[in-house]
Amino acid sequence: MEILERPLPGVLLFKPLVFEDHRGYFMETYNQKIKDLLPEVEFIQDNESQSGKFVARGLHFQKGDFAQAKLVRVIRGAVQDIIVDIRPNSSTYGQHYAAVLSEQNKHQLFVPRGFAHGFIVLEDSTIFSYKCDQIYNATYDAGIQMDDDSLKIDWAIPPSQWIQSEKDKNLLKLADHEG
Repeated sequence: MEILERPLPGVLLFKPLVFEDHRGYFMETYNQKIKDLLPEVEFIQDNESQSGKFVARGLHFQKGDFAQAKLVRVIRGAVQDIIVDIRPNSSTYGQHYAAVLSEQNKHQLFVPRGFAHGFIVLEDSTIFSYKCDQIYNATYDAGIQMDDDSLKIDWAIPPSQWIQSEKDKNLLKLADHEG
């Protein structure tokens, strides 16, 4: 497995070794090597979502003691995945990182605690999977508008085409969150 550090501190991109032949493919999606790289992270919950093209989810995070680290990947289809550093004292506060995660490239992105996370679906019937190191708690659930101009995110699909939940449409801008 190739492990690449990304420009934002703590963010890692994993490129697994994929063994393909006439029967299909095999790859490891998680092993002790990843756990050893992330000793402070113990994944305790797996989540999966299925979405159609143009669905926009995020930018979500949990506050305080319920902040989550995630290891995200796409099983089928493709997404433009975005994370935003929302750690108040971080030198990269408000900066984002984008990656295309797809069925074809099989990349996985490690999202540390203190980052908002979201994605836009690029292909129909996309299945998105992620591990979390904290149980979901609705009381601490929060988010940032995906089209917040201050983030300067170059989305692969324009906001006018997004399919969003009412909750996501009404999220706050980054500047409106308490630091």
